[in-house]
Amino acid sequence: MEDLKKSLKMPLFGNTFSPKKIPPRKSASLSSLHTLDRSTREVELGLEYGPPTMNIGGQSWKFEEGQWITESGGNMSSREMVRLRKRNVQLEEENNLLKLKIEVLMDMLTEATVEFHLMEKEVDDLKTQHQRKK
Repeated sequence: MEDLKKSLKMPLFGNTFSPKKIPPRKSASLSSLHTLDRSTREVELGLEYGPPTMNIGGQSWKFEEGQWITESGGNMSSREMVRLRKRNVQLEEENNLLKLKIEVLMDMLTEATVEFHLMEKEVDDLKTQHQRKK
């Protein structure tokens, strides 16, 4: 049986796999800005960088106060949209507060009406008792 295994072995291929070692890559910067002197970098980049902006799909976007805001397209600017959304949230909160106040006032009115009817009934009962005594 062992003779059969030895005869079936392929002499072209070795038993172990040993790949060649790859030399380490040289880390080269993809940017050429590090080769420029300070004055050239200031001309290229400008003195004031400002907030990051980008153009995607014909719309200009600007990063302000932690949010990307569009600066082009539509009838209304995105700043106006953000302002209106904030105002909408504020009005919804005010509306909820007013609804709560109305509910409390309705409860107070109901309580006062019940007390009034109880007093009215008590007065009527006292009148009928007084008339019976006469």
